[in-house]
Amino acid sequence: MGSPVRRRLRARLRTILIVSGAAVAVLAVGAFALAGRDGPADSAQAAQTAPQAADPLADRPHGEPTRADRGRPRSPEPSPSKTPKKIKKRSPKADDQVANLAKRKKKKQHKVLESGSCEASYYWEGQMTASGERFDPSELTAAHKTLPMGSKVRVTNKNNDRSVVVRINDRGPYAGGRCLDLSKAAMKKVGGTGSGVIPVRYEVLSKG
Repeated sequence: MGSPVRRRLRARLRTILIVSGAAVAVLAVGAFALAGRDGPADSAQAAQTAPQAADPLADRPHGEPTRADRGRPRSPEPSPSKTPKKIKKRSPKADDQVANLAKRKKKKQHKVLESGSCEASYYWEGQMTASGERFDPSELTAAHKTLPMGSKVRVTNKNNDRSVVVRINDRGPYAGGRCLDLSKAAMKKVGGTGSGVIPVRYEVLSKG
């Protein structure tokens, strides 16, 4: 048998061990109970409140949707622009034809008020005319005995059928058988300067 002191020490040690084991057992039971009661709810709540993993494609910037993305058909591609056609220049002959056509139309605008046949001469000396203007042999004018000043007369040479329109601005001629005295330029137009006096057909034209 040991001494009384040793027996007391052993009894206290056993008591401490028993109390410590009981305390550990109580703590383990309480921890298990807490884990069994609150564990699933806390886990679900934690799962709900925990930040979800970010979708790597969620925050990617999107470009402007095209016409096809909006459900509408694409517009057709623009066709290449056509090269403008070169404008063909008209030949001088075509220009002459246009000019002659314009002359014919201009002639048709006048009505014939009076016509007849006679002989025509020409003059070229510078002098004052009966209308008060100075005579100019290069102008297409003529003298007549009675027609009003400013009258337009178409004179046609019967020998070659060439014609000219003259303006009456003088009186004459007074030689027998002649009804018109043309300026030198007018006589040249009808090809009569070589003859001096030619048979003509005249037409008095309206002013319209």
